[in-house]
Amino acid sequence: MSLLEATKSNGCALVVPPDDILFGHSDVMRPLQQVVEQIANAQIPVLIHGETGTGKEVFANYIHRRSARKDRPLVKISCAAIPASLLEAELFGYEQGAFTGAYWTKPGLVELADTGTLLLDDIAELDVATQAKLLQLLQDGTFIRIGGQHEQKVDARIICITARNLKDDIAQGKFRLDLFHRINGTSFRVPELRERSEDIPLIANYLIELFNGTFGTRARPLSPAMCRRLQQYRWPGNIRELENMLRRYVVMGSPDAIAEDIGRRAFAFPPTELPMHRNLPLKARMQQLVREAETQTILRVLQLNNWNRRKSAEMLDISYRALLYKIRSAGIGEYFPPKRTD
Repeated sequence: MSLLEATKSNGCALVVPPDDILFGHSDVMRPLQQVVEQIANAQIPVLIHGETGTGKEVFANYIHRRSARKDRPLVKISCAAIPASLLEAELFGYEQGAFTGAYWTKPGLVELADTGTLLLDDIAELDVATQAKLLQLLQDGTFIRIGGQHEQKVDARIICITARNLKDDIAQGKFRLDLFHRINGTSFRVPELRERSEDIPLIANYLIELFNGTFGTRARPLSPAMCRRLQQYRWPGNIRELENMLRRYVVMGSPDAIAEDIGRRAFAFPPTELPMHRNLPLKARMQQLVREAETQTILRVLQLNNWNRRKSAEMLDISYRALLYKIRSAGIGEYFPPKRTD
């Protein structure tokens, strides 16, 4: 698979990265790769869940491309992007005269996905009435257009995506339990980017090359020091947030763009994970937490003062020499942007 290989979903190009980029080399991704490869050609529904921005749709495309339906349509619908009053018509279509404005018969996306794959993004956003019709489709492969009288048969594999906990929605009466069991033929969670931080340099430099091809630019790969900075960030927006940051870097053509972006996001060290076992003294844990709080405070003040250490020392009410010592002790020096102001 070439680096810039793309597939089409509803006529729109969607980049599908090579396997070593998609799955990386982190331990958390190895079992996921085994599961995805095993279910790709199994003709059962798939439920993909995980945080927003982790790349769930890319994994859905991966499954379709490696299935026996790879040469058939992959039809996607975002259940959150379409009003509930229109979603049923988009999915199942309607007959002429079914409602005001229905001047002709329109097939739904379910029909367009016949012999292929239907990808339902944000499945938790389906209203209860549409959930019932989807349940019928999954049970016997039939549906009825709005205003129609006759059942139609369709053969489409269903892949569903959600960032919500469907079991919570079931408990609140927002999602049907029987539908959950139908779409959950098999399921997997896509890990957050912070769980696979060792893959960030690989993903980042792949995206830079990808965006260079898109924009006709020649942005350079990231240095090891810059990659370490990216690995320390928590990435609440996951890979989508990383993509946005690197897109700006490629357009701006300077690592300063990343440094400034990190600064705006109040970059700081993630909390140190201490082993919670019986022999961990409370005093040791409190000392570690104090050190973390001090480091994060220094970082925020440095960012606020555009990384000027003398101004930061004045704001913190400590000597310039003391601040330099704390910067060295905490290992903050590598987080300074390439161009310093003092």
